Amino acid sequence: MKKLALIMMLAFISSLQFFANNYSQTVRGYIIDQDTKMPLFGVNILIIDSDPPQGASTDENGYFKIENVQVGRISLRLSCMGYETRTIPNLMVGTGKEVFATFEMQESLISLNEIVISGAAEKGEVNNEMSLISARQVTVEETQRFAGSLDDPSRMVSAFAGVTSDPLGNNDIVVRGNSPKGILWKLEGVDIPNPNHFSDESTTGGPINALSSNMLANSDFYTGAFAPEYGNALSGIFDVMLRTGNNEKPEYTLGIGVLGVDLAAEGPFKKGYSGSYLANYRYSSLGLLDNLGVVDFGGIPKYQDLSYKVNLPTNNAGTFTLFGLGGISSMIDDFSDKSEVVTEKFEYKSHMGTAGINHFYPFSPNASLKSSISISTNGSEVEAQELKEGNMVPTVHGHWDKTTYRGSVIYNQKISTRHVFSTGINYDHFVYDMKDEYLDDEFNQWRNGIQLTKDAGLVQGFVSWKFRINQQLTMVSGLHYTQFMLNNASALEPRLALNWQLSPSKTLSIGYGQHSMVESIVTYYHTVYDANGVPSLPNINLGLTKSDHYVLGYEQRLSEKWDLNLEVYYQNLHSVPIENIDTSYYSLINESHGYIDKSLVSRGKGYNYGLELTLERYFFNNWYMMLSGSLFDSKYKAMDGVWRNTRYNTSYAANFLIGKEFKIGKPENGNKLSVNTKFFVNGGNRYLPVDLEKSRIKRSTVYNTSEAFKNSMGKVYQMNLTVSYSVNRPKVRHEIYLDIYNVFNNQAPVEQYYDKNKDEIGTYTQLNMIPNIMYKIHF
Repeated sequence: MKKLALIMMLAFISSLQFFANNYSQTVRGYIIDQDTKMPLFGVNILIIDSDPPQGASTDENGYFKIENVQVGRISLRLSCMGYETRTIPNLMVGTGKEVFATFEMQESLISLNEIVISGAAEKGEVNNEMSLISARQVTVEETQRFAGSLDDPSRMVSAFAGVTSDPLGNNDIVVRGNSPKGILWKLEGVDIPNPNHFSDESTTGGPINALSSNMLANSDFYTGAFAPEYGNALSGIFDVMLRTGNNEKPEYTLGIGVLGVDLAAEGPFKKGYSGSYLANYRYSSLGLLDNLGVVDFGGIPKYQDLSYKVNLPTNNAGTFTLFGLGGISSMIDDFSDKSEVVTEKFEYKSHMGTAGINHFYPFSPNASLKSSISISTNGSEVEAQELKEGNMVPTVHGHWDKTTYRGSVIYNQKISTRHVFSTGINYDHFVYDMKDEYLDDEFNQWRNGIQLTKDAGLVQGFVSWKFRINQQLTMVSGLHYTQFMLNNASALEPRLALNWQLSPSKTLSIGYGQHSMVESIVTYYHTVYDANGVPSLPNINLGLTKSDHYVLGYEQRLSEKWDLNLEVYYQNLHSVPIENIDTSYYSLINESHGYIDKSLVSRGKGYNYGLELTLERYFFNNWYMMLSGSLFDSKYKAMDGVWRNTRYNTSYAANFLIGKEFKIGKPENGNKLSVNTKFFVNGGNRYLPVDLEKSRIKRSTVYNTSEAFKNSMGKVYQMNLTVSYSVNRPKVRHEIYLDIYNVFNNQAPVEQYYDKNKDEIGTYTQLNMIPNIMYKIHF
């Protein structure tokens, strides 16, 4: 630890010199039509309040370049004849790396002399023009700025209204009271497996995301009433985009810190060709935190990941994009009794990977075809042992591997300024190789939990129509179709959204959608044993889990800096898998994974309704603020007919974020100190209380199911803090971060279990304080 701190300190101190130089950088970009994604020629770009004025125009390929831009924050104004003017606020310009960004512009419906140019700062719209409600753009800077995010986009979105996270420390995304397994992850528009380390096939979260923030571009996050294009998701969608590498000069980033090493490289293939590459590699061992006693992992978690994007434009054959993400992780964990004798050993390994090719081909200025093929793999291995009569005896071993081959085609046609039509089809072919066994203490013999070497297919298709009725009113309607080939379960889902701009500062939105989701394959194929030990596969014919989303939204721009957003929603869940016993409380609606040892039927119900509010001050005059909150209720009904709280019904959640930048030294050098804080509180997840007497008899956890999810163990609150310092040098930029998760080390109780070593009820508590310090150099 001392050596690491010394290296980081010496490297950073060497940069703390203030020069009289007027540091500058190049700002480049690519501007496209919002509906067709085609490049726009002749767009005028102006740096607002620059003296002397600085600007540029896009060439025939949609690119622009502004050289000798002073470091610091700038705002751009984009204007083009026949298009609505856009303002892009607060772009960060620093030495070491050029600024390159892609912007979209929307064609205007009114005549040219009626277009009004507004100077108000604009919050970025989502990339999918068919999404009109419950949609939020996730910017790269927010991922790095929001305190406690640990450079993880999953943790960052927990600051949004209606979104909570796992207090035990995983980055699970819980949206509007739904299980985190209802989240769909996408990368470059392609469905991908769970992109987290220490995860498995049946989950959507994990302790650490495999995506480095060095790779991210502005991405989209959706919380309800999804656009017709999206399927196989119930609660939310995270459509992650990777940025395009610099196609004019090589650039590099090196980071070293408590969590490990982070390396990134990007650049052109050759001079005069607009293609580029971007790659990032990370290696980490959390042994440092474990050895310091900051976090007791039991074992030492290790992980590494690699991600890349290669952009290959051609003269006549469109643009090819190669992308990928892969990660491996492992941990060996020991559990001891009061006398420090090891009673259990647990070894866990996981892997995930995706490699794909996107092809964008324009038939004309208004019509295009996007084709994608990809292969994904994810899986995990587990070995467990337990001390029995003085010897360590194997109790569980298994592996769960899944490979997915995907192909999709999307055709997009801008029929006129008012009408945009899109349709597409997607096929996923799943190949499974899974086997696990466990020692059944009651019968003293090994049982198969799952034994599977099979394949299955998932077909999805959609049609979407965007109709701009007038300059103020836009409608998106369409259908989405899903069919799971394993048992031919299917759903045809209508979608509708309206966006009505009541005035330049007020917008009303309405959305409705039917949505469905395929459960994890281990749910369908899990072997269930009856009282006589006879195995069966009772879940093979489960239908799709379904939900109807209704959303009403209102947004008011209070001023150039302040924005107020309100949403009211209702979700009706049905065809939810529940245990097929008349007196059972059990529903899959409360699970974050798919490893179920129960006989299920698709007869469960549930509902979520709530009010969400976001008051936001955009970054202006070196500070920002966001207050987000939600009041909601989330209930379910299983075979016993009783309406209960879902596990994720915290009843309320609130976040307060505030941050400020301080200029250090000469203003023209652009050096800055940033301080960001986040405070959140919620009512706490509902829990299953332990029946201590029955647990003592069985020597394992037995729950009092008559009190299932009736109460929470109390509110969960936490404060996070991020302090960073950035120094510009002529061709290099240095940054040092201190990100403290759970500053005051709050240890709220979250769940109960039976601790057989102590013969008492144990409590899982909120993840304790984690400090992360990192030094980065960009050159």
